[in-house]
Amino acid sequence: MAGMAAAPALPVAARVGLLYDDRMCAHATPDGEEHPENPERLRAIWRKLSAEGVASRCVLLKAKEAEEKCIASVHSQNHIKLIRRISTKEYDSRRNMIARKFNSIYFNKGSSESAFLAAGSVIEVAQKVAAGELSSAIALVRPPGHHAEHNEAMGFCLFNNVAVAAHYLLNERTDLGVKKILIVDWDVHHGNGTQKMFYNDPRVLFFSVHRFDYGSFYPAEGDASHCFIGEGAGKGYNINVPWEHGKCGDADYIAAWDHVLLPVAETFNPDIILVSAGFDAALGDPLGGCCITPNGYSMLLTKLLGFAQGRIVMALEGGYNLRSIANSVTACAKVLLGDKFTIGTPEMQPFESTWRIIQEVRDELKTCWPILSSKLPENVSLRSRPSQTEVKKLFFSMFGLTPD
Repeated sequence: MAGMAAAPALPVAARVGLLYDDRMCAHATPDGEEHPENPERLRAIWRKLSAEGVASRCVLLKAKEAEEKCIASVHSQNHIKLIRRISTKEYDSRRNMIARKFNSIYFNKGSSESAFLAAGSVIEVAQKVAAGELSSAIALVRPPGHHAEHNEAMGFCLFNNVAVAAHYLLNERTDLGVKKILIVDWDVHHGNGTQKMFYNDPRVLFFSVHRFDYGSFYPAEGDASHCFIGEGAGKGYNINVPWEHGKCGDADYIAAWDHVLLPVAETFNPDIILVSAGFDAALGDPLGGCCITPNGYSMLLTKLLGFAQGRIVMALEGGYNLRSIANSVTACAKVLLGDKFTIGTPEMQPFESTWRIIQEVRDELKTCWPILSSKLPENVSLRSRPSQTEVKKLFFSMFGLTPD
């Protein structure tokens, strides 16, 4: 039965950091052509947070550029050099040509500064949360980061912001006592870059839930499969929950949390949680094709607050419907601030495929995490692929609209 519920116990006056800096809006398409990853994403979120009175309740922070030595913990010197110089005059005549060599990348005269600010911003909020100066934080950054690999920009991502911050906490700020980090990537796309950077590192538990579509959904790489669980000392510390199709919503993601992520997180016992917070699995997103509601994101985040004493850093990744991303980020900010919200049964049940995938993930990982050896609940109400009528009804109800 639905009821009013609050996030797990937080300090009486939760100090939630909120980092926004308009300088990261300078990264844009070179000729002003339309693109889903555009500066208006940040501005729409900021407007919503301000209008709802949320921003004024947070500790507001400005961006700081990351030092090259911090970025070099996960990226090659050649890659760092390119991103540092790509916005200079010497690249004016060949900037577009270089961008075309990468997968889904553009550059302009503001790209260099934005990229260094994005990486530095996640470092800034992560160290403040780890030090106890903030209870949690949200870094509104762009360009996003989780697709960026060691020597390559891809998928709108230039530097891997979350990976840079994780390495910084583990290796540069050992005085903060962070020895185990949980990275939760709920962006609709697989966090390929982050996975590769920690694939053999047992200090980082990487969890990515994403559309896979049998390997055809971006970035269309086989290592997004549930069979890729890490190697060497990191075996078992890489968890992929790959959806077979779109339209997955609140019930599917909550099932992945309850039956995979949360049991493992309880055993792992992280010191801090970094969320690669893409909102392109939100209802209405033009690229994701999934159906998470703002209330759904609130529930996912609330469940994470039970770990690491609530020390959570959210770093923006994808999300390309301006209304959806603004509403979803605002809902998450309210959770971190301790606001009450209605927790009820999701409007739709999990898919049959969701239940099967969760079982396959558990089977793959149960030797590494014995807590996953138990049987899943039986007689659970499941559904096949949703009808367009169901999705349309949910969309209109979320935005308070009336179908034609």
